[in-house]
Amino acid sequence: MNADAFARWDHKAITLVGMSGVGKTTLANSLPKTDWFHYSGDYRIGTKYMEEPILDNIKQQAMKIDFLRHLLRSDSIYICSNITVHNLEPLSTFLGKVGNPGLGGLDLQEFQRRQRLHRNAEIGAMRDVTEFIEKTRTIYGYPHFLNDAGGSLCELGDPETIAGLAACTVMLYIRADDAMEEELIQRAIASPKPMYYSEEFFERELHVYLRENNISRVAQIDPNAFVIWIFPRLVAHRRPRYEQIAAQYGYVVSAKDIASVRDEADFLSLVASALPHSK
Repeated sequence: MNADAFARWDHKAITLVGMSGVGKTTLANSLPKTDWFHYSGDYRIGTKYMEEPILDNIKQQAMKIDFLRHLLRSDSIYICSNITVHNLEPLSTFLGKVGNPGLGGLDLQEFQRRQRLHRNAEIGAMRDVTEFIEKTRTIYGYPHFLNDAGGSLCELGDPETIAGLAACTVMLYIRADDAMEEELIQRAIASPKPMYYSEEFFERELHVYLRENNISRVAQIDPNAFVIWIFPRLVAHRRPRYEQIAAQYGYVVSAKDIASVRDEADFLSLVASALPHSK
């Protein structure tokens, strides 16, 4: 794809790649909702692939309360998950943090089970993109499609899924500079949130954390302290993986340029600036 071909493309389809917090959803919100279908990978994960596990987790907690237990068992109430593109808290809560149960942590086996569920769900959500591009155009009448991919896309370890996205969308990597990465790290310190980690990375870093803190059991870990400790390492771990995706399949824009995007024209200009220009 070059800039001229992109400008002539009647049914534009773009996948935004990058760390959570670099501006992918901000870019999506700058586009007219009448013309662009905003496909949120995390929303698809939470509403299709992990809806039942999320609800089961909520019900399990509710059953610990006698009042709610009685109402649930008698079918007097029902529980639903109100996930939206802008509120993914049910998904985040299910993913959880590893560590001391007394501090809200999950034991290692359950944490890893949920991590694997998330990986499989994210692969499924990204493989749905091809079908959704066609569906949103032919059924709903959207001429253009934007795939707001999750920050863990680079960690799936599934080359076929990445190649599939590259075959049907322009892959646009939003690269964070050192200042932006530091800002993301400071946000994680101020408000540590559950994250997906590739299995190999997590197991390696977990052993380092246990050794550095002289901890013998996962149940002794402070869940928030672990998230704060591992996040800078996660940023460094993901950076070359994003770069590899961009080098093989996509194009790069700077995260600092996102702030200047006010509307569709600005967005299209930003994308075009990353594409090669025909001679």
